[in-house]
Amino acid sequence: MTHPFPFSAIVGQNAMKQAMILTAIDPGIGGVLVFGDRGTGKSTAVRALAALLPPIEQVEGCPVNSAALDQCPDWAEIVKPDIVERPTPVVDLPLGATEDRVVGALDIERALTRGEKAFEPGLLARANRGYLYIDEVNLLEDHIVDLLLDVAQSGENVVEREGLSIRHPAKFVLVGSGNPEEGELRPQLLDRFGLSVEVSSPTDITDRVEVIRRRDAFDTDRMAFMTKWAGEETRIRDRILAARKIDVKASDKILRDCAELCIALGSDGLRGELTLLRAARALAAYRGHGRVTRKHLRDVAPLALSHRLRRDPLDEAGSGARVARIVDSVLG
Repeated sequence: MTHPFPFSAIVGQNAMKQAMILTAIDPGIGGVLVFGDRGTGKSTAVRALAALLPPIEQVEGCPVNSAALDQCPDWAEIVKPDIVERPTPVVDLPLGATEDRVVGALDIERALTRGEKAFEPGLLARANRGYLYIDEVNLLEDHIVDLLLDVAQSGENVVEREGLSIRHPAKFVLVGSGNPEEGELRPQLLDRFGLSVEVSSPTDITDRVEVIRRRDAFDTDRMAFMTKWAGEETRIRDRILAARKIDVKASDKILRDCAELCIALGSDGLRGELTLLRAARALAAYRGHGRVTRKHLRDVAPLALSHRLRRDPLDEAGSGARVARIVDSVLG
């Protein structure tokens, strides 16, 4: 079995790691968009976090990883309803993927050889209850990205084509990454991602040396390296699982803070407030707190709101700095 690099051993990139932990606690946040330089650990972090989580229990042979037989779609034709453990799925979506490959389509081979109309599930079925990772998301065709974001929001994939009428669950954490030098995402698509992070190569020599040291140790003796970090991995896993069970409350004052922040930032619609609240709740739960405070809002505001800012040609400050400035103004 190939072991991915431990999540807890990733040097720096704290904002990216925090964003991914929050979406692991509450997938309803809407996924993570990570923009930055190549080789900054984007794909490593996705696979590491998925491997850190406990395996899922699913019906053997179920194409959508259902936890129980009554949750399996009828078209799956499950014959042996045994429950097995599988690692949390991480599905890569290649740039050249067609819509049929993503959502599923008519099983042509079965139609030709047996004369039966059957559904061949796509990548969305495989990603259910796991992660769907899109590298270079800014180069993906717009209609595919629209489709993915709609499914990620609803948690259900609906296929109406070629005489088929299929529905199946498609609940996954959507993670997109890209290099801004190769093109930007449309504002409408940016807004549909729950959290956004900008990452860069470390400039501190000590951090860069530590990255080299840990990666070399991992490549030289993988099992020894995994053993060394096993305790920290377990600690993060336990905190995530505990956070999923905490019912975090938010007062009317916190709801008002969310609304005032988004108005001050000029965020269109109400998605900003809802995402900010969910992210703050997830962070509070991860820290073992039962109520959302302004400290939680401060900490997640750059993740939830920086990609929802309207462009201001007269303001040369980066989006993170603008969010911090407005947070200070609104929250004091």
